Amino acid sequence: MCAEIVNLRQQRKRNERRKSEQKAAENRALHGLTKGEKQREKLERDKAERRFDQGRRERGGDEA
Repeated sequence: MCAEIVNLRQQRKRNERRKSEQKAAENRALHGLTKGEKQREKLERDKAERRFDQGRRERGGDEA
């Protein structure tokens, strides 16, 4: 009827790691983007940039 000897410091560190890993997984689920969402955002950014560049005026070489 002997109890298993446990190092409390190691057990506490294991618990903290487990909690931080769980929190990280929750944050990835909440704030992460899927591959399709990342591609869509990139396409939208590129489209907006092209549209912005189309409205620019070209500078003439003889203006000072």
